[in-house]
Amino acid sequence: MEKNISLSSWLILILLALTWGSSYILIKKGLVDFSPTQVAGLRVSISALAFLPIFLMRYKTIDWSRWQALMIVGFAGSFFPACLFAVAQTELSSSVTGVLSSLTPLFTLLIGIMFFKASAAWMKILGVLVGLLGAVLLIVLNQEAGDVNNPYFSILVVLATMGYGLSTYVVKTYLQDVGSITISAAAFTIIGIPGLIMLLSSDFVDVLQTSETGWESLGYITILALLGTVAASILFFKLVQITNPVFASMVSYLTPIVAVGWGALDNEVVTIYHFVGMVLILLGVYISRNRGGN
Repeated sequence: MEKNISLSSWLILILLALTWGSSYILIKKGLVDFSPTQVAGLRVSISALAFLPIFLMRYKTIDWSRWQALMIVGFAGSFFPACLFAVAQTELSSSVTGVLSSLTPLFTLLIGIMFFKASAAWMKILGVLVGLLGAVLLIVLNQEAGDVNNPYFSILVVLATMGYGLSTYVVKTYLQDVGSITISAAAFTIIGIPGLIMLLSSDFVDVLQTSETGWESLGYITILALLGTVAASILFFKLVQITNPVFASMVSYLTPIVAVGWGALDNEVVTIYHFVGMVLILLGVYISRNRGGN
């Protein structure tokens, strides 16, 4: 039985949308000086360092018999998406990438049905489909506007959304009784090591020393890591625990609105049809509020 969705849950959802919706423009700014590998490595490494003190304090209280779940959350929910989004945005605009992220609820629902025995109410499925229709409309218009250099790179974003869906259900199914901060601290510390290796094996230091805007790009990635990854991860895991995976994943229906807004401020093309698509996306969120399924 689905829990009643409280006002605080909706407020967390909106806050997450504002935070994650801003992530794509920050990735774009980071890519000005750094390669996709470096952007992903910095994002993961900075996030891991931020969580390290908490991890050290809570290390003995973590149930390490569930290390596999923590690894899935870390890699599927953060490490691989960080890499995939950074590579994708070398060919896609930040607004297009943000729109594509709205596929997350669809894959969360499908993964839940296929692997976690989740039920699927018709109204919830309808909400996902309506929101997806709005996302498709935005994608097509952005492609026509020339904001997509290589449409095949959109597949990378699709893979990232699948990772988010898997991570969401793992948290709900296997880590329900673990605090959201503890989940984040353990998961990010696990992926911090490969992230740091990936970063240090590149010419990151040389770029930072030679590029005139290197430190500025680093600042954007630091904001991305601390707000878009660290703070947002804690809030998201908490939202999954107090609601359900599909509702929590609905944040991906709101992030395109923020992403397109930032894109417009950064001189990306935005037309009236973008707002039509946004209305459909919000309608999908509303429809999906109906009870039924997890």
